[in-house]
Amino acid sequence: MPTNVLMPQMGESIAEGTIVRWVKKVGDHVDRDEPLFEISTDKVDAEIPSPAAGVLTEIRAREGETVPVNHVVATIDPAPATPTQPAPPAVPVTPPAEEEGTAEDRRQKSSPVVRKIAAEHGVDISRIEGSGAGGRVTKQDILEFIEHAPAAAPPAAHAPGTPVPHAAGDEIVPMTVMRRRIAEHMIASRRASAHVHSVFEVDFSNVAKLREAKKAEYEAAGAKLTYLPFVVQAVVAGLRAFPVLNASIDGDSIVYHKDINIGIAVALDWGLIVPVMKQADEKSLLGLARAMQDLAGRARSKQLKPDEVQGGTFTITNPGVYGALFGMPVISQPQVAILDVGVIEKRAVVVDDAIAIRPMAYLSLGFDHRLIDGAVADQFLSVVKKQIETFDPSGL
Repeated sequence: MPTNVLMPQMGESIAEGTIVRWVKKVGDHVDRDEPLFEISTDKVDAEIPSPAAGVLTEIRAREGETVPVNHVVATIDPAPATPTQPAPPAVPVTPPAEEEGTAEDRRQKSSPVVRKIAAEHGVDISRIEGSGAGGRVTKQDILEFIEHAPAAAPPAAHAPGTPVPHAAGDEIVPMTVMRRRIAEHMIASRRASAHVHSVFEVDFSNVAKLREAKKAEYEAAGAKLTYLPFVVQAVVAGLRAFPVLNASIDGDSIVYHKDINIGIAVALDWGLIVPVMKQADEKSLLGLARAMQDLAGRARSKQLKPDEVQGGTFTITNPGVYGALFGMPVISQPQVAILDVGVIEKRAVVVDDAIAIRPMAYLSLGFDHRLIDGAVADQFLSVVKKQIETFDPSGL
C-alpha cells in the first residue's frame, strides 16, 4: 500500500511548514529514515526523513510552498520502480471538513502566524486569495500581499515596503524563508522592547591561562575548549544573582523562569539560528563545551529538533569570532536580555600604574528597559566581569 508523507508537526505552536528543497525526485528510490525533503518553520530548519522505504511516486507540494501540518506532501510506493512503469496520476488532496464553508470562512481559518502578521500590518485576511487547501491563506500569501499592497500615499523618501528602483545589471532574488522570519522577529522585538545597551571591558588573562592548560585534556574528552563556556558559566552566576534578567514580560506580569536556558547564536551560510542549552546552570564547564559543540554542529547540518530552539531564557551572541569589537544586539523575544561577546585580543592596559599587555574583550549587554534598570544591568555585568577575571580553576 502507498505511504502518504505528511508535513510534520515540528512543535506545539507550529501550524505550517515551508518546503525549502526536495532531496529526492519522483521516481527515486528512498530508504526509510533517509532525508526526503527540507522544511523551514518559525522555529527551525530541518531535514525530514522518509517514513518508509520504496519509490517516490508523487510530490504534491512544490519547493517554496507553505503547507499546513499533517497535510500530504508526497506519496511513496513500496513496489520497486521499473523503467516502463509510469508514475501514477496525482490524486487531489481532499481538504478536511473544517475548511468547508464560504470563501471568506475558509480564508479566515489561517495559522496563528498568519493572523499575527495580519494584525501587525492591519490587513484583513478576507481580502486575500489564499493558495492553501480550501482557500486557506498561507504565510507566503500574506507576505506577498503586504509586499505588493499599494501605499496610501506616495512617500517623500524610501520606506520599508515601497518599491525599490532597479538599475540595469541589478540582481533580484527572493528572500529565503529563514531570512524573512529573521526580519519579522527583529522588527517585532524592536517594537516590543525598550532596547538599552551597556558595555564593559573584561580581562581574559586568567581564563586564557586555564584554557591553555586544559585544552588538550578537553579535546581528549571530545570537547573543544573555547572561551565561550567560561562566558556561559559567568553569565549563569550573573543570572543567579539578578534573576530579573532571566525573566519575561507577560502583559502586566513578570515571569521569573526557574530554569536557566542559554541560547547560543550560530551563524549559518543561509542565516542565523539560536540553539538552546537547557538547564545550563546544572552543567560543568566540560558539559557546556560538549553541548555547544553538539548543538552548533547539528544546527549547521540541519539536524536540530524543534525543542532545541525553544524555551531560551537568555541569549549569548559571539560576533567576536569575526573580529568585531562589540555590537548592539536585538533581544530575542520573549526574553529581556542578550549578551554580545566581542573579539578577545591583546591590548595595552594600565595594571597597577604600569602598562601591561592583556587579552581583553568588550561585553555588551542589550536589555529591556521596561523591566531592567541600568543600575541592575550594570550590576549583572559586574558579576560576569568578576567571574571571568577571577575564574575558579576548581570548576574545570
